[in-house]
Amino acid sequence: QVQLVESGGGLVQAGDSLRLSCAASGRAFSNYAMGWFRQAPGKEREGVAVINWSGAYKYYADAVKGRFTISRDNAKNTVYLQMNSLKPEDTAVYYCALRFGSATPNIYDEYGYWGQGTQVTVSS
Repeated sequence: QVQLVESGGGLVQAGDSLRLSCAASGRAFSNYAMGWFRQAPGKEREGVAVINWSGAYKYYADAVKGRFTISRDNAKNTVYLQMNSLKPEDTAVYYCALRFGSATPNIYDEYGYWGQGTQVTVSS
């Protein structure tokens, strides 16, 4: 059984920064992709950033390019999302996701394991 636990969300002002973390546990891990997705009220869940096992491949949604950075520490089974220059439109529940294998899709239904979500609220 895989568990994902996110942390780092909160209430910030526009222009501020936040760092989200997601730690995976529950089994031996190798060769898996991880990603961050978000869902705002009344909107569909969307891919924000994903990263492959080695960290050599990263995908970012156009809306966050240049502001967000995804990284991972495989020794800790942890993925991070550094969010800078936050905007009110970044307000959403952010979810961490994991899928085993070498593929690194940015589509949420390709991921089988999910965290509980962490709220990020950016005030103007």
